[in-house]
Amino acid sequence: MTDHEKDPQNRAEEFLQVFKKGAEFTHDLLKENERLRYQNLEIEQQLKNLHESAGTGAPSEALLKKIAKLEDEKQEILGRIRHVEAENIDFANRYVEIENENNMLANLYIASYQLHSTLDFKEVLQVILEIVINLIGAEEFSVLLLDEKTNRLQAVASEGLENNEIPSFELGEGIIGRMAKTGENYFIEELEGYERDFHHPVVCIPLKIKEHVIGVIVIYKLLVQKERFNDVDYELFTLLAGHAATAVFSAKLYTESERKLNTIQGFIDLMTK
Repeated sequence: MTDHEKDPQNRAEEFLQVFKKGAEFTHDLLKENERLRYQNLEIEQQLKNLHESAGTGAPSEALLKKIAKLEDEKQEILGRIRHVEAENIDFANRYVEIENENNMLANLYIASYQLHSTLDFKEVLQVILEIVINLIGAEEFSVLLLDEKTNRLQAVASEGLENNEIPSFELGEGIIGRMAKTGENYFIEELEGYERDFHHPVVCIPLKIKEHVIGVIVIYKLLVQKERFNDVDYELFTLLAGHAATAVFSAKLYTESERKLNTIQGFIDLMTK
């Protein structure tokens, strides 16, 4: 099982564990740095005392050897301090990255509760739009659902665009149709200089329930211009797609069943009058 096929909850737990380990390791590095600096100060004080002693008369060979040994120890400790500080900077940067990833995932899980708190189809679509705006930072995008009767993808909700602006796509046709057919994520290789092309989006994420694709999220413009996507972006897209697909599918089934029940009830009322 690949990382992208793991259960979203497991992936979130992994992020949290890495976050905790990074925090603990950074704390240990800071303590080690402090210990080495204290040790270096002690050696400097010893050297100072020895130099002062040597200054009162001709230094003995034993005294000179001791001074040389302490100088070597001092240089070794300074080298270790530089190494620890470099590691500390590296892990501090990674700590910040993981903290950001953790915050993003926490926000996504909060948003997922909103997605699953309603069975109203329009409300679910609105929550998806808000999540893509706030967490992904998209400015122009659309949610397209697959009509299994016609095998075409049709826009049902959009931000920064009108649904009727976006063409429908045959399953397997072009980038969007292929991603819907294969269930694979698509990310444009070069973000710089991109101009909106409905057939060639910046991002296309299939909405999947296991291997069954019910639609796609296509993004044409981001709020903040990025040079490239990073690992947390891929994680967010994948987790969002899974939650959104489940919420849309459930709301759609519920809406259709309600419509059928109302139709049946209307027919029964008509027959009994």
